[in-house]
Amino acid sequence: MGSALRSIHVVAGVIVDVRGRILLARRGEDSDLAGLWEFPGGKREPGETSEEALVRELQEELGIEVEVGDALIEVPQEYPAKRLRLEVRVIKRWTGTPRGREGQALTWVAPERLSRYSMPSADVPVVGALRQPDRYLVTPEPGADLAAWRRALRRALEDGIARVQLRARSLAPAAAAGLAGDVARECRDAGAELLLNRDIALAAGLGVGVHLGSEQLAGLDARPLPPGQAVGASCHDLDDLRRAQALGCDFAVLGPLHPTASHPGAATLGWDGFVALREQVALPIYAIGGLTLDDLPAARGNGAQGIAAIRGLWPPGS
Repeated sequence: MGSALRSIHVVAGVIVDVRGRILLARRGEDSDLAGLWEFPGGKREPGETSEEALVRELQEELGIEVEVGDALIEVPQEYPAKRLRLEVRVIKRWTGTPRGREGQALTWVAPERLSRYSMPSADVPVVGALRQPDRYLVTPEPGADLAAWRRALRRALEDGIARVQLRARSLAPAAAAGLAGDVARECRDAGAELLLNRDIALAAGLGVGVHLGSEQLAGLDARPLPPGQAVGASCHDLDDLRRAQALGCDFAVLGPLHPTASHPGAATLGWDGFVALREQVALPIYAIGGLTLDDLPAARGNGAQGIAAIRGLWPPGS
């Protein structure tokens, strides 16, 4: 898969103005991927650090002086003629007035409108990193002590979990629907997004999202919910990822990365396997399988939206 392709390391910056808008630059007509919008930056030259490259590129391209801040994400992406690693950094401070010094068009975009702009494949997960949570809690099945389960969920929401997948397949349909309604209200009150495991009809009725099983992807020919109701998908291989992308899913979950108690003996990807699949599609992708919050930096460094987990994100002692 592209081992003979030339490799390019590009560093781009997220530049935010006083109104909270983000700067995008349009690729020129004489470049590949002409006309698409991207986060400004350029190639890291031999001997340069990422910070030095970004300072130089933004001065040359935009005429501004910048102070480079934290890493946001590094996206590996394969194109027909190259393999790209797009390293994205937050611009901490900048001075000057950005101008397209190479003739490129510039525009300031409100964060919620970023997804309306056509972008190269590598830039699409960057929008996900800016707009979507880096943690995706998959709930354990409710056990006999439902009150304790709900207290644990409440603690997770209080701890800042902002995206939740409710799994309640062990419950009878009426009980699962009742619990879903209660959890939907709790998530709304906490400002969190809820997705129901596999149940498209119930999700549509409650006005929440749905998380598709990989076995559902082949049976759908269109996105099952309207924009505003999130659609995620569990993926295990490239075919799954491509189907999720074609359906217009908002994100995918890919794994398992490491062995887990819930899937003993399952084949694992490791980060190398994750990257080999990640670079073939333009989707925000959570890594799943034996991960905890300590793995977030590695996840972002390998192009993941973040981590999805049951045990790794469910409050301890629950």
